[in-house]
Amino acid sequence: MNLHTKKYLASLCLTVIFSISGLVNVSFAGEFEELESCYHCHGEDGASTEPEIPSIGGLSAPYIIDTMLTYRNDERPCQETEFPVGPRKGEKTDMCVTARDLSEAQTEEIAEHLAKEPFVRAKQDFDPEKAKPGKIVHNRLCKKCHEDAGASPDDDAGILAGQWMPYMEQQMEEYLTGKRPMPKKMKIKMDKLDKTDTENLIHYYGSFQ
Repeated sequence: MNLHTKKYLASLCLTVIFSISGLVNVSFAGEFEELESCYHCHGEDGASTEPEIPSIGGLSAPYIIDTMLTYRNDERPCQETEFPVGPRKGEKTDMCVTARDLSEAQTEEIAEHLAKEPFVRAKQDFDPEKAKPGKIVHNRLCKKCHEDAGASPDDDAGILAGQWMPYMEQQMEEYLTGKRPMPKKMKIKMDKLDKTDTENLIHYYGSFQ
């Protein structure tokens, strides 16, 4: 191999390396931008500091993707919310709009990233006297789908243990009033709950800190 050929091959290799590097940086930059938008509502790394906004870091990727799909298809209520921080602070949006603004590939990338983050339990007040019967209700009706007291992401049913209580109250209300659809097997269990049961359940999940 002569010197000219060697120089040509070296130049070609560098071109390929820099091209790949550029593509990776572009991809990362796009993902980072979308994640930053998520963080401006749901907190850094998906750990929410706003009681009405759920923490999403640590949830399973399939659960996040499925949730975004239901929002994209208007299959669950989308509460209008203001960005609490960031460049869009005070601007109103909702999850249906957000879900439709993301491509399937972006949604999958964000879900995979968030799933690798730890779930940060909310520090909040709860009533221990309500949490005790709430544990009984959970073990009787909920533990089959929400394993480890609702703390496991592996069941692809979200994480309840340590989630913000005001957010859970809102979701319970939507379930019980029929505003938010639920699987048939979940509805059978939910129909067995009265107002006291649901309140106790929320305090039980809120007790994990």
